[in-house]
Amino acid sequence: MDIGSKIKRLRLKNELTLEDVANRCELSKGFLSQVENNLSSPSITTLEDILEVLGSSLSEFFSEDEPEQNIIVCTGNDYFENEQEEYIINYLVPNAQKNLMEPIHLSLKPGGSSEVVPPHDGEDFGYVLEGEVMIFYGEEKFLAKAGDSFYIYCNENYHLYNGGKRVAKLIWVSSPPYF
Repeated sequence: MDIGSKIKRLRLKNELTLEDVANRCELSKGFLSQVENNLSSPSITTLEDILEVLGSSLSEFFSEDEPEQNIIVCTGNDYFENEQEEYIINYLVPNAQKNLMEPIHLSLKPGGSSEVVPPHDGEDFGYVLEGEVMIFYGEEKFLAKAGDSFYIYCNENYHLYNGGKRVAKLIWVSSPPYF
């Protein structure tokens, strides 16, 4: 764990300057700067003082509930592809099943359907990049063309169907992860 960076993030989140925190903890501004830049390590007592000023505690600070990274940038090399007879799924974020949402790039072949998504506690979003898809939701159906988006409250079975003559491509985000 990068203790210094985490202290700095907390300080900035609380809109405090180095001087504010240093004064409240009776530390020098230079020492606190060295801690934030991982050039010096505070004692446990000093860390407790700093965290108290920042509205945190040792247990919260060292909790593993916070993701290791707040931003994940994925490249094409990170994508995992699952090709089926009627569609191709590119998983856009590795290990997205552990996150609150799962974005995929779906290519539906002409005449192809997605899997039927059963009712569940969640919401899904789609944006059609190319082509068009028919959304079958319970007993209803909706057409979405390139440039259209859809938002689904997942309390009915639903699936997508490409009745066109070319591949339909879309971004589909499931929350919680489904795929």
